[in-house]
Amino acid sequence: MDKNLFAERLNKCMKGKGLKQIDIVNAAADKKIKLGKSHVSQYVSGKTIPRDNIMQFLSELFGVTTEYLSGSDLETENSNQAENKNEEESENDILNRQKGEVKMREFKKSTKLNNVLYDVRGPVVEEAARMEANGTQVLKLNIGNPAPFGFRTPDEVIYDLSRQLTDCEGYSASKGMFSARKAIMQYAQNKNLPNVTIEDIYTGNGVSELINLSMQALLDDGDEVLVPSPDYPLWTACVTLAGGKAVHYICDEESDWYPDIDDMRKKINDNTKAIVIINPNNPTGALYNREVLQQIVDLAREKQLMIFSDEIYDRLVMDDLEHVSIASLAPDLFCVTFSGLSKSHMIAGFRIGWMVLSGNKELGKDYIQGINMLSNMRLCSNVPAQSIVQTALGGYQSVTNYIVPGGRIYEQREYIYKALNDIPGITAVKPKAAFYIFPKIDAKKFGIVNDEKFVLDLLKDKKILMIHGGGFNWGQPDHFRVVYLPRIEVLQEAMGKLGDFLSYYKQS
Repeated sequence: MDKNLFAERLNKCMKGKGLKQIDIVNAAADKKIKLGKSHVSQYVSGKTIPRDNIMQFLSELFGVTTEYLSGSDLETENSNQAENKNEEESENDILNRQKGEVKMREFKKSTKLNNVLYDVRGPVVEEAARMEANGTQVLKLNIGNPAPFGFRTPDEVIYDLSRQLTDCEGYSASKGMFSARKAIMQYAQNKNLPNVTIEDIYTGNGVSELINLSMQALLDDGDEVLVPSPDYPLWTACVTLAGGKAVHYICDEESDWYPDIDDMRKKINDNTKAIVIINPNNPTGALYNREVLQQIVDLAREKQLMIFSDEIYDRLVMDDLEHVSIASLAPDLFCVTFSGLSKSHMIAGFRIGWMVLSGNKELGKDYIQGINMLSNMRLCSNVPAQSIVQTALGGYQSVTNYIVPGGRIYEQREYIYKALNDIPGITAVKPKAAFYIFPKIDAKKFGIVNDEKFVLDLLKDKKILMIHGGGFNWGQPDHFRVVYLPRIEVLQEAMGKLGDFLSYYKQS
């Protein structure tokens, strides 16, 4: 069976019925068929073909034969399709002429989006918004947005911003203001990133913009990038939209969610261009130690790969542990390191992030030209937000008080870790950084075959919003992410409701 032909026909059927990948997963769950979102994603991208029972289910769902989906009737299907299309167009033309009507052109979304997900703001979140519009109060544990939970921007930052606003009415240089880039350069040098000058600093409207820009500048169709599973889904999405293929390496829950180096190695081939790491990690809260980072560097050196390191949570590290930038261990490699102020300075809405090029930049001379071109095309990042970078990085670091014993994030981490592990059927690895935890739920105990349905059922029943593991490109329906930014009394209420929900919940 031709995988690509099957994928082409499956996509055609989905488009004809107006169904998304999640609709197929939900339809399967209704029939008590085990079918995960990751499986459907592999089908529509042509990576795998389904078993006979899944093929039969898909055929019935779309009202076509299994022969059609499998491509075994290629010649007959092609001729019949052409004939039917001509007849349909002819009949429509006659009817339109008789009515004096002209058929209006429809505009569909790009097919590039078929294999892209961002469920941090996806279907379950849309349902929560509908509930809120109808007057229902929803507790949102789905997104790392500090402001709604009482984490405020330091007064000094607000004061300096207000004093500089009149100087921020025009565009800055495309890479950013000198003062901001100088402060970022010094910060990078203090973290021992090698061979960094002010010309290696790019500011962005959050790290998100720069991730997209960096992938667009690098990838040609078919290029592969190693991305962690679970991941922050923007990485997979940006690789995909740039024409590349995100190949997910496993992070091992049994080893504090560290990357599985052997799995990384097995998934590298001639098309692989780079390795992405997220450290500290979202969604697991893991912090990679120096030994693990050195193994990744050694692998990248052996296979001649770039390293992209997302370090937006590097100042939210607990338990007196040290954050090590992987670029500091790789002076001979070409590395791109990302960070910003959204999380560490509790100013997510200002949208100010940056990326730093370091190491052996001779290896990426042509790539840097691409980065510069794309950076120039978007003119510049948010200038008022750039104006406070120097103050934020050089002044009092208020986040320090949050991450020590007695501090909010530290104490909320302690509570949520214990509370989740006290619920029968849930286990969780203790996070060491950021403000997320990625607990495992006993899928067999609760009959869970669709993790998105699980969080949707929880939302409807208990008015608590969380994101399922599949939203972070985790392959099994047995995890979900909790954001522990709310105060402990709010988390207590949420965990009480979750425990009560699981005392009776059964999906299948």
